[in-house]
Amino acid sequence: MKITDLLIKETMIMDLQAQTKDAAIDELIASLYNHGRISDPVLFKEKILKREAEASTGIGGGIAMPHAKTNVVNEATVVFAKSSKGVEFDSIDGEPARIFFMIAVPEGAGNMHLRTLATLSKLLIDSEFIDQLMNTRTPDEVTALFDAKQAEGDEEAQCGGKGHSSDRETHPVTKEASSEGAESEALVIAVTACPTGIAHTYMAEDALKKMAMEMGVTIRVETNGSEGAKNVLTPDEIRRASGVIVAADKNVEMARFDGKPVLIRPVSDGIRKPQELIQKALQGDAPIYHGGNKTVEEPENEEKKSVGSKIYKDLMNGISHMLPFVVGGGILIAISFLFEQVGGPDHPLYKLLMTIGGDGAFHFLIPILAGFIAMSIGDRPALMPGMVGGLMAVNSNAGFLGGLAAGFMAGYIVIGLRKLFAGLPKSLEGLKPILLYPVFGLLIAGAIMYFIFDPVFSTINTWLVTGLNNLGTANAVLLGLVLGGMMAIDMGGPFNKAAYTFAIGVFTSSGNTNGLMMAAVMAGGMVPPLAIALASTFFKHKFTEEERKSGLTNYVLGLSFITEGAIPFAAADPLRVLTSCILGSAVAGGLTQLWNINIPAPHGGIFVAALANHALLFLLAVAIGSVISALVLGIWKKPMVDRA
Repeated sequence: MKITDLLIKETMIMDLQAQTKDAAIDELIASLYNHGRISDPVLFKEKILKREAEASTGIGGGIAMPHAKTNVVNEATVVFAKSSKGVEFDSIDGEPARIFFMIAVPEGAGNMHLRTLATLSKLLIDSEFIDQLMNTRTPDEVTALFDAKQAEGDEEAQCGGKGHSSDRETHPVTKEASSEGAESEALVIAVTACPTGIAHTYMAEDALKKMAMEMGVTIRVETNGSEGAKNVLTPDEIRRASGVIVAADKNVEMARFDGKPVLIRPVSDGIRKPQELIQKALQGDAPIYHGGNKTVEEPENEEKKSVGSKIYKDLMNGISHMLPFVVGGGILIAISFLFEQVGGPDHPLYKLLMTIGGDGAFHFLIPILAGFIAMSIGDRPALMPGMVGGLMAVNSNAGFLGGLAAGFMAGYIVIGLRKLFAGLPKSLEGLKPILLYPVFGLLIAGAIMYFIFDPVFSTINTWLVTGLNNLGTANAVLLGLVLGGMMAIDMGGPFNKAAYTFAIGVFTSSGNTNGLMMAAVMAGGMVPPLAIALASTFFKHKFTEEERKSGLTNYVLGLSFITEGAIPFAAADPLRVLTSCILGSAVAGGLTQLWNINIPAPHGGIFVAALANHALLFLLAVAIGSVISALVLGIWKKPMVDRA
């Protein structure tokens, strides 16, 4: 694609004035809005901030590429801007960003934003080109530079440059794929991947290809980007390769590299140290990879993760895979209760929905949770013993806690088996993933569940459910305060997920009937966006016009139990917004327990409120919490005049 088709001269900012990340984003968005490229700057900023919350788009080397795809974009545009002083943008290298590309793409534009990011990333790997961009003085100079740079790249591609292919389906036939004597020529293969699968994936690809060209080395690079694997390595190329480079910050398919020297590094090393990686791969200077190993070595430059962060990552892998079952099954269960109230337990629609949601989706909650926790720890061989351990927890009444224990236990059992079988003859390597890991992993995990975890956690689970059912009013209110407040601390982060997971555990352990804790977390999660909406409505002089418009959308988000609607406001003013929201959410959660409100559904907000035993009291608790938060925020927040 031609970048200059999207680089609109009128939108370019040749001297960005912003000194902070948020101000830089605002200045770039203002250029889009002022030139009619977007229709709603507030909603567009929400999308930008949501993407930034996943991982900063400050890709290092002085470059930032914030981007969003939304229906408020009128026409696809890339805003170019440069800052002489630099802006702290949470870049991966810790350096300030000096060149900015804000990418705005309409909702119906397919994967245009990904292709744009990929194209830009490949161009910006050239430090000389970046220096030239910094020295431009007019928009015409910027477009001329990009036209020349892309023309240069097209010329190289037409020459069939060694080691410089892109997609196998579209590039000219190159030496590495078809030359005579390929069997005897040294070949290096590589895989690049980053968590978001966009900029760094393609920057590492291009850096490796350019260095290989300079070194006279034949290379093939597979990218694992957001659109999936591209330029996939063939079995013949893997067989012929002198060594393998895996420059990745996420899991990639490794079994195919069995018996090859594999160098595993962070994707940033693919960008910054391509010569070192290619040289080591050529010499086979890397550990031999054996099938079933999740990794060969720890990336040399990656900081060791704390035990807590590792546990959280594994737990979140299980929860993220479990949530679709929670939402889908939970909503169907909730609807089924409506038909039960109309026609009793024999109503055909009640039976149908309960069978699908309760006996179907909800039956998988704990096995899915346990299986994907195990897989995060021990890779694919741990999935099956983890899921079976989770199912045993369900059948033995060990419940949610037993499932959590099963997942972690199964994952580390597989890691132990890898070490145990590491000394087997190479002729038996193929038996590990298809026989040894499944049989011994299942046997050991199942035995531990049967003899230890099931009895222990069944007792704990029974004690927990009984204790919660018999909580005195004061203790129940205190627990509701804590759970409700946790929902607002980080609005979708670890505290929010911990509270929600606890409530789900109580709900499933009780046979999907005890929704007391669900009432607390649901009320607590509904308050932040509703409070933002109320504050921006009744304290208009303390919010910008764009913030007021965005505040209106939070009415819908709050009523739907989508706490994340408040994140853009919390990011802009964390002290006031978070403090006020935590206060109101805690009050709402405590009131649900004071009034003994039970909601037999794990999701849905106002749409399942009718299922509560005290529906009006539930809505009143949410309203009281929202008003308290809105008042605190509205009174505390400075007027726009004072902020100016």
